[in-house]
Amino acid sequence: MIVCCGEALIDFVPLPQGNGYEPCPGGSIFNTAVGLGRLQTPVGFFCQVSSDFFGDQLLAYLRVNGVDTALCPRNPGPTTLAFVSLPAEGAEVRYQFYANGAADRLLTAVDLPELAAEINALHFGSISLVLEPGATALETLMRRESGRRILSLDPNVRPGLITDREAYRARFEEWVGLVDIVKLSDADFEFLYPEQEPVQVIARWFELGICLCLFTRGARGADGTTSTGAKAAVAAPPVTVVDTVGAGDTFLAAALAFLQQRGWLDSRAHLRTLPAGELAACLAYAARAAAINCSRKGANPPTLAEMEQTYE
Repeated sequence: MIVCCGEALIDFVPLPQGNGYEPCPGGSIFNTAVGLGRLQTPVGFFCQVSSDFFGDQLLAYLRVNGVDTALCPRNPGPTTLAFVSLPAEGAEVRYQFYANGAADRLLTAVDLPELAAEINALHFGSISLVLEPGATALETLMRRESGRRILSLDPNVRPGLITDREAYRARFEEWVGLVDIVKLSDADFEFLYPEQEPVQVIARWFELGICLCLFTRGARGADGTTSTGAKAAVAAPPVTVVDTVGAGDTFLAAALAFLQQRGWLDSRAHLRTLPAGELAACLAYAARAAAINCSRKGANPPTLAEMEQTYE
């Protein structure tokens, strides 16, 4: 089982013609868990969830999508809210977060669970690794489980929440030294490493110990590299884009589902041997899932049945 560790929130997505907002279950880590569940990959979610009615909706949505919520204690704090701004085509989606005193943010190291043996992989990232005290609690979990299970990381950077870019980058590189898989978008990299070459930065990450690096590049597709030198790239499937909310989360969910189902997440040593052909197949599968998500409103990952259909 893969357990996704991080935020659960409500995204308020603009309605057509600016007529208000529609509340939707969301959060990067939440979306990845839902994406895995829809692909029928055994998945759990670890997050402190509010006892308010939004929290009820979040847990119900996880369960209906096949996500195990046994690691989701309730907390009287409110649910984090995020208002989404959908810019012109080609620009990045922007978010405004309201998380003071929120239940998912209030997680502490005391709240960390012992994990069952069948959990072979953990996924971390996004705003849950920025907002304290939850960020430190999840980092503690990451350190505890590093080397014991496969760990993946998607920073999914939200610049509006980061007050000190240098401090965040230093902390990010500490996380890189603990995990096995790193996934970034072009926008993430440009924020973290302006005017640096990805090849040089990724080489340093491999020296820190990661096995696999995945890059999403929007309309230009995606590429990946392993620590043993296997490389692959895929084009973005043609699609009529409705919006890009949740595309990166869906991409990673599909990539993890592919790797889990093929047995590549059994151990770090095995993951290091991932050949170029399997990496290319993984990227193609993930890009296809992301394209389907982009063809409809909001974070709406495809089901396994949709992935098995011919995609046009």
